[in-house]
Amino acid sequence: MTVADAYAEVERLTRREARNFAYGIRVLPREKRQALSAVYAFARRVDDVADGELPVEEKREKLHELGAALDAPPANAVFVALADARTRFAIPDQPLHDLVAGGLQDTEQDRYADFAELHGYCRRVAGAVGVACVAVYGSEDVERAETLGVALQLINIIRDVREDWELGRVYLPQDELAAYVVSEDDIAEGRAGPEWVELMGFHASRARAYMDEGLELLATLDSRSAACVSTFAGLYRATLDRIEARGFDVFEGSLRLSPLTKLRIVGAGLLR
Repeated sequence: MTVADAYAEVERLTRREARNFAYGIRVLPREKRQALSAVYAFARRVDDVADGELPVEEKREKLHELGAALDAPPANAVFVALADARTRFAIPDQPLHDLVAGGLQDTEQDRYADFAELHGYCRRVAGAVGVACVAVYGSEDVERAETLGVALQLINIIRDVREDWELGRVYLPQDELAAYVVSEDDIAEGRAGPEWVELMGFHASRARAYMDEGLELLATLDSRSAACVSTFAGLYRATLDRIEARGFDVFEGSLRLSPLTKLRIVGAGLLR
């Protein structure tokens, strides 16, 4: 398989599967767009295994195989494209291995005692994506890239409470559930009462604080990379605003943004 064919495949996968990612990278030059599609395709493979229906031991085996494949000759389109991107943009090895570690953590841990534990998980599954991507953007501000990735994951956690519950996972820290008098039965029954609204408001405020800090990354980026990152942030912020407007009822109905809304946010990113 040629490198061009491999990039074509990961770009097709990104357009087909990515909810927000594909919109953000539209504004990038072709080489950067291809490289980020390769990162996305790898992260998607990790997610698909961790969230799939295989027995736990088989999941772990496949995740270890994905980690080992990062250090082996590329054997399929995802790894051919990723190998070229890693060489072209000096994407570091560690965040890619951290993604695998995050997938493994999902097979080993389904509750988080406090935010410190959750933050460590978010750094692996999303902060690592930020660190991998910032090399493509051309910035050395790894810390803020990681912080922005954590912010986006915190919003995902709010949005996906129901989906995660159905996978047997509760990412909301146990001490915070207790402090706001929200039980796992409330989650199971989809009860968005006053206690739930107060808890989610706290989480939303924290996610926005992480986003504000992470967006200081923009000052270190060229205009098109900054537009890309602004688009990601705008899409997630709009999702969080929509959730808040619904009283944080994430249990019923679609929370996805319409294609028109997404295109408007892309435009705003270009005009910033």
